[in-house]
Amino acid sequence: MSTSKPIERMLSGLLPVTVLIARLGALSAAVLFSASALAATQQITAVFRPDPGNPMVNTFENTTPPGGYCREHPTYCQDGVFSINFPIDFNAVAPIQPLDEVRKGPMFQVPSSLTAVTVTHRETGNTEQVFLRITGIGGAHEQTLPLYPASWETNTWVNAPAPCQYGGVGYGTSYYYGFFWRVPPGAGVCFKRPTHMIPDFKYSSMSISYELITPNPLGMSSGTYEGTHNFLIGPGQDFDMGDVMLPDDGMLTLNFILSVEHSLKVELPPGGNRIELVPQGGWQAWLNQGRKPSRLFRDQTFNLSVSSPFKMQMACERTIGDTCALKNTTDNHEVPLDVSVSLPHGLNRPDGAAVIRQPLLLSGAGTEVFEPGFYVYRRPGTLHFEVKKDYADQMVSRGGTTYAGQVTVIWDSEL
Repeated sequence: MSTSKPIERMLSGLLPVTVLIARLGALSAAVLFSASALAATQQITAVFRPDPGNPMVNTFENTTPPGGYCREHPTYCQDGVFSINFPIDFNAVAPIQPLDEVRKGPMFQVPSSLTAVTVTHRETGNTEQVFLRITGIGGAHEQTLPLYPASWETNTWVNAPAPCQYGGVGYGTSYYYGFFWRVPPGAGVCFKRPTHMIPDFKYSSMSISYELITPNPLGMSSGTYEGTHNFLIGPGQDFDMGDVMLPDDGMLTLNFILSVEHSLKVELPPGGNRIELVPQGGWQAWLNQGRKPSRLFRDQTFNLSVSSPFKMQMACERTIGDTCALKNTTDNHEVPLDVSVSLPHGLNRPDGAAVIRQPLLLSGAGTEVFEPGFYVYRRPGTLHFEVKKDYADQMVSRGGTTYAGQVTVIWDSEL
């Protein structure tokens, strides 16, 4: 939902042209997500909020509260790696035999390749894709009989079996041992072979680490995107711990919430709200030599901050065709005023071309959408105002008179 509020400023001058500028401000929203009561549920959140201190950094920030591994051992989680609780326990339904089949022992297979999740804008229905990869899994193994380093064929449990990798964590007692193993992309089964029979075995306090790849926020609408993905748990499923270690829940539901809080701000310099149309070099050539001006014009600069696609529109006090008009305050004679815009580097047309003297028309043709390549922060643009020669001749022929008009220029992030 837009929270923007138009801000209006007047622009006028000799041969005064009154120009009204309105801008739409930042847009933001929040979202909640419901989940099935039959599945373990976790929520992953991320937000994009443009940072004036780092305008070239245009990525989502993962705002998910850390759980498990990265919360308890943050030094082992590099940039871009996060963890959440994996609220499912696994219990052995039969004794684990030494040197037995892989599926009858302590095995781990997790979705370590990228999983695509569609997220949908709550209001517009626009969709984007988020990608998630499980990068590690851990917790603690518990048992009623003591286990020692020699209980495992590759010595201590902390040394992860290939293709899993050491995660930096290993602690506890012979009855309870905490661990975490990293999982490379596309890894298969990681199997820890026991050296003797284990009558009972359990995994508890589990957590998973993950990599999150989010879409480009500059092409997304302000507001919230939400999506869900269900991972199946159990033999032959997404999280597969073998045929003996069975889960106490068959599904993990991940709810995704992406919040986009774009910025759109237009700033005029002091006095920039009054436009004075003059000939090239001023009025002296006409006053002293009778030389008619070739045109009347004024370029007005502004500073623009924007992080999302936007359109520009124009409204007029008086109109001629598809543009605004200036009116002689003495005899009501009217002439067309051409208005165009040049936008700063980083803002382009849909075809990628720069925006240079793009006409602003009442119909909105040609200014339906401009797209930022990065967060444009307080960069200068220009509004161009011009009365062409034929109409300037008509104005000058009436002698010392005044023409005036009012124009509203709108930057609108609600496409």
